[in-house]
Amino acid sequence: MPHFDPLWTSTRIGSTELPNRVALAPMTRVSATEDGHATDRMASYYSRFARGGFGLLITEGIYTDTAHSQGYLFQPGIATAEQADSWVKVVDAVHARGSRIFAQLMHAGAQGQGSRFVESTIGPSAVAPKGDQLGFYRGEGPYPVPGEITPEQIEQVREGFVNAALNAKAAGFDGVEIHGANGYLLDQFLTDYLNQRTDQYGGTAQNRVRLAVEICRAVRDAVGAEMSVGIRISQGKVSDYTHKWAGGAEEAKTIFTALAATGIDYVHTTEYRADAPAFGEDGDSLAFLAKRHTGLTVIANGNLDEPEAAAALIADGQADVIALGKAALATRDWPRRARSNDSLDELDGSVFSPIADLKDWELEPSV
Repeated sequence: MPHFDPLWTSTRIGSTELPNRVALAPMTRVSATEDGHATDRMASYYSRFARGGFGLLITEGIYTDTAHSQGYLFQPGIATAEQADSWVKVVDAVHARGSRIFAQLMHAGAQGQGSRFVESTIGPSAVAPKGDQLGFYRGEGPYPVPGEITPEQIEQVREGFVNAALNAKAAGFDGVEIHGANGYLLDQFLTDYLNQRTDQYGGTAQNRVRLAVEICRAVRDAVGAEMSVGIRISQGKVSDYTHKWAGGAEEAKTIFTALAATGIDYVHTTEYRADAPAFGEDGDSLAFLAKRHTGLTVIANGNLDEPEAAAALIADGQADVIALGKAALATRDWPRRARSNDSLDELDGSVFSPIADLKDWELEPSV
């Protein structure tokens, strides 16, 4: 596969044209101001990936409301007009380098470990996430037991996502990605042991995906066809990375079919290995299951560090775009180097130490 050609063809996600099929995966960097504003340093950070040739950048998770959505101290928000305005410089810096940028909209739910608005968390049920909070995101100790989200709070969550999406549109983002993965609120609803509800949001997979479906549809309707809309989906979580859906491939079919019916443009799957079987020793990857059951554009993330693996996933029809996280942090110009068959760098672990915030050496020198 000379020069890994499948990676360099253009493609479209909804209304957004991409010059290639290599995206920056969303990664929490806890480097906003205390009140959730994006900074000049963040504009420089994202601009560096755009200069490195990434066709699409997906931001770190951005909190959506001033109630319970914030998950980390110094996490950026897009809940207010002022926060939205702070993102304009980031969007403009990325566009100036020829890349597109989507805002990832996130509600932390029970996996929250730092908020300037509230000390408590909410989740589908009063069940704490497994494991401990993340020290490199300023967390400490076990996750607390959340309050069970009320119908009124569910409506607040929906309204928060819609308002955040409209704010992202006003800031000039090309699209929005609804965070339904990695153990945050919408994924908590999908997760059997975290969701013990007996109403229309609990029990069957069709019920557990209902809130994500409602939010996808509401955001799609609010922003219109001129803005791309998608959702990120995973099985594993920050606090439980080996979790699998108990219903296997049939549950995947239920989830992906329901999401596809909302009118969104893409699904972004993230697994430990994007090309590995989703269930058991063999079978289809989660990305391919999403492709089969939605017919939408699929972005795949998970240990696609080597260009051979990334290009093969697209060539095999399992995904349309690949998203790089740690590989991108290791090599900020990964697309340019891969296209030229140049060597790639190893990840510098200091990027996560002692806090996983932006270091001076990560910024674009010209900004």
